[in-house]
Amino acid sequence: MNQTLAAPKKRIDSIDIFRGIIMIIMALDHVRDYFHIQAMTGDPTNMATTTPILFFTRWITHYCAPNFVFLAGTAAFLTGQRRTKKELSIFLLKRGVFLMLVDIVIFNFFFSFDPFYQTIGLQVIWVTGCSMVLLSALIYLPLRVLFVIGLVLVAGHNLLDHYNAPDIMKGSLLWGFLHQQHITPFGKDHIILVFYPLLPWPGVMLLGYCLGSWFVKTMDSAKRKKYLLQTGLLVTLAFVVIRLINVYGDLLPWHTQRNAVYTTLSFFNVTKYPPSLLYLCMTIGPGLIVLSLLENARAAWTKIVVLYGRVPMFYYLLHFFLIHFICAVIFITGGHSFAEASKTGMMWFRPADFGYPLWAVYLIWMGLIVFLYPLCKWYSNYKATHDHWWLSYL
Repeated sequence: MNQTLAAPKKRIDSIDIFRGIIMIIMALDHVRDYFHIQAMTGDPTNMATTTPILFFTRWITHYCAPNFVFLAGTAAFLTGQRRTKKELSIFLLKRGVFLMLVDIVIFNFFFSFDPFYQTIGLQVIWVTGCSMVLLSALIYLPLRVLFVIGLVLVAGHNLLDHYNAPDIMKGSLLWGFLHQQHITPFGKDHIILVFYPLLPWPGVMLLGYCLGSWFVKTMDSAKRKKYLLQTGLLVTLAFVVIRLINVYGDLLPWHTQRNAVYTTLSFFNVTKYPPSLLYLCMTIGPGLIVLSLLENARAAWTKIVVLYGRVPMFYYLLHFFLIHFICAVIFITGGHSFAEASKTGMMWFRPADFGYPLWAVYLIWMGLIVFLYPLCKWYSNYKATHDHWWLSYL
């Protein structure tokens, strides 16, 4: 069917609610990037200059990317319940390539507003697409084998840290694609910037794919809730224990700081690019706990949040465009010209000295979420009642 109305598709509310929470929190970090006065000149994780609230504003958004990719694996497994292995493999391959193209062509423009694409950044949509392509080939293996591969990639990739170049301007592009953020010039005025190296993201998706076996119709809800809670607690405990040992699992050892508050911040300040073992334990562990708590959630707020989780790609692209568009409007109405926009760096219309205090960032973020709600509601209803081929990609 490609034009007519279709019966509403059955979805798992707990996954959509959790994904909705992720999408809402994700927007906070992107609003901070474009509107916080220190976003271009400071580092919210620098113990010497940050404040607890600024650190938390950045830290809470760490939960978004890993759980987003993790749940993408779960969604792939559940999609496979309605398709043959071959059909699922082809779908994952097509969608993976589609996401990689979306990241390069659409998201890069929304991120920079640069029509010349002087910087090609490879970000979370890119690495999600790459992971789907790999998953399309691996799904023929037994689930236990996929779990072991995923676990090895997640737990073992930090062994490769020893081979990283001294900084992101050195080393090879291939190693940048694989395991270290990297900048490579190409042509006269262009660069490739690998924000998200590939490893260990395919492992995260594989583990999420394996988790999908707990969400099949034959699995008892109470048993699933118990498994999710126990696994989440175990992974979170692993983070605490390995972090206390302070030998393996992250590029940044924690150190005693000027007081207990900043020492605590240092303890939780783990590496995102690429996501370390500790980063993934710290984010996915609590994520599983939240999933268990949402198993039978029926509160009024869940009916709102679930809509954002049902249209993640639509929301992701739209919210980024709107954030940058608002920034551009403020730039132009503030007396700047379009010619000046290209001189502000990688993100056009966003000068390094522009921005507002953190409280204003939170207000802009909340306003954005409210504005997006009716748009997400419309698209969610449209997607649930139509069966156009392109809806499975966006």
